Amino acid sequence: MVASELNSNGSVHRGGDFAANNRLVLLSAFAVVIGGLSTLSAMVLLAAIRFFTNLFYFHTLSTAATSPADNHLGWLAIFVPALGGLIVGLMARFGSDKIRGHGIPEAIEAILYGKSRMSPKVAILKPLSSGIVIGSGGPFGAEGPIIMTGGAAASLLAQAFHLTAAERKALLVAGACAGMTAVFGTPLAAVLLAVELLLFELRPRSLLPVGLACAIAGFLRPLWAGSGPLFPLETPEPGWVAMLSCVVAGLVSGAVSASMTRMLYFVEDFFSHLRLHWMWWPAIGGLIVGVGGYFQPRALGVGYDVIGDLLQNHLVLSVALSLLVVKMIIWAIALGSGTSGGVLAPLLMIGAGLGSVLGGWLPGGSPQLWALVCMAAILGGTMRAPLTAVVFAFGLTHDVNAFLPTILGCVVAYGFTVIVMPRSILTEKIARRGRHVFREYGVDPLERHFVDEVMTREVATINATESLASVLVSHFGADQKFRAYPVVLDGRLVGMIDRSVINRLKGEDPGRPLSELLSGHSSDAYIVPSDTCRAASWRLAADALERLPVVDSPSSRRVVGIVSRSDLVKPSRVSHEEEVPRDRVLFQQ
Repeated sequence: MVASELNSNGSVHRGGDFAANNRLVLLSAFAVVIGGLSTLSAMVLLAAIRFFTNLFYFHTLSTAATSPADNHLGWLAIFVPALGGLIVGLMARFGSDKIRGHGIPEAIEAILYGKSRMSPKVAILKPLSSGIVIGSGGPFGAEGPIIMTGGAAASLLAQAFHLTAAERKALLVAGACAGMTAVFGTPLAAVLLAVELLLFELRPRSLLPVGLACAIAGFLRPLWAGSGPLFPLETPEPGWVAMLSCVVAGLVSGAVSASMTRMLYFVEDFFSHLRLHWMWWPAIGGLIVGVGGYFQPRALGVGYDVIGDLLQNHLVLSVALSLLVVKMIIWAIALGSGTSGGVLAPLLMIGAGLGSVLGGWLPGGSPQLWALVCMAAILGGTMRAPLTAVVFAFGLTHDVNAFLPTILGCVVAYGFTVIVMPRSILTEKIARRGRHVFREYGVDPLERHFVDEVMTREVATINATESLASVLVSHFGADQKFRAYPVVLDGRLVGMIDRSVINRLKGEDPGRPLSELLSGHSSDAYIVPSDTCRAASWRLAADALERLPVVDSPSSRRVVGIVSRSDLVKPSRVSHEEEVPRDRVLFQQ
């Protein structure tokens, strides 16, 4: 396979395995800066969460690490999340409604439909609003907001330097994933998150900046957050019976993932039918969060300490079950109300809680193992990102013994949700806005086939010595056969002529030869037989052409064929033959 792309001057550039050029160096330099900026943004966001937690629950001005569960407000604590929701609702109403939601769908939408452009308002208001919501007890994590914030900062930097939309996308994703690395210390999982959820491609121009930014964030994180895994864990090596238990854990996790997705959007539909402006919804959701937090205070806030206790099996079954139920309910209600917060940390807590509940019945492993497997499986099934979930679980715990059980549990949960749900929790929100996100990757059939496989070799050409008047009669009259014709002089391409060129030639002397008239009025685009069909499609799209001449070489410019838009459908026949017909070849000779 030969990769092709258009150079800045419009000519076709042919490379090797990848489409790469010297812009990679520039993007890499930007990625290094973005890795540092995203790490700084993560530090600020986590400090803001601690600040607002102390302010709302302990009435002190401090960034010391505290938990909402330790407050002494009594029944008044019920109203704290409602106050945070009210403030954020006002910020969204009078600031920017882009701060609503958990960040990843908004990042996906900006990438696919907004040319990776984000506003300065989002870069400032998103971390502030998330700090207020989470600090006032919102059952969210910091990763969604930092993904949005890091992406917004990278997008603004790219816009300031007038980069292309594709380059902005690469840097936006680099900033988002570097922010995730800074929060959790999992650079490889962040890179996989980019591949599975955000990039929608796997190219050097996108993978290299993401990898560099995540590596920089990973190196910088120990300077302010300490080294080592966030939830260190070492489980015993599982036995053969664990395989069956992993399947059970994966199926249960997949069912819970599907249920949570449906519950979230049921709540969102409920709020959409309220006869109140959406500005008030976060306050209503916050009030319900406060009620849930009153009965189970440890379900409030980010809850990294709770996740650690669940993974270490430090909580009795009744507490783990109540945490699981309360966290699921208040998370769905708070997120469905349109407030600001992330989904990764809640999914981790819900998954670890599920594993703790199942751990007493699943044989073949320790309770800690099943808490970890279900934590990863819930993440992989809900977000439809199994590779990210597996590596994320390993990065959080560094538990080598749990690696294989985690893989099995994650892929089972992933398969379950793929079968029973058309969209994930991330893409459903985008689909409800009338936009479809297709997340399957594959090599473009146009990249696998060359021009000489699809071109028409018998070419109807026009001699450049003919006059415009004669050509109008002979080729563009009532019996016109083709939309456009190559114009040649002694077999050498001069240009293309079609109705648009003829319209531009109005006012010219129709008796003059085409060789004199076409200069500056006709497209000089061409392709060579060894270029890919993808290069031909780019060239047709760039010049808004219907047909493209094929020349044997740029030096001779001798026309040897022609490619039309309909010719570029031919490679899709190969894909159809691979996907649809079911052959029986076992007993054939």
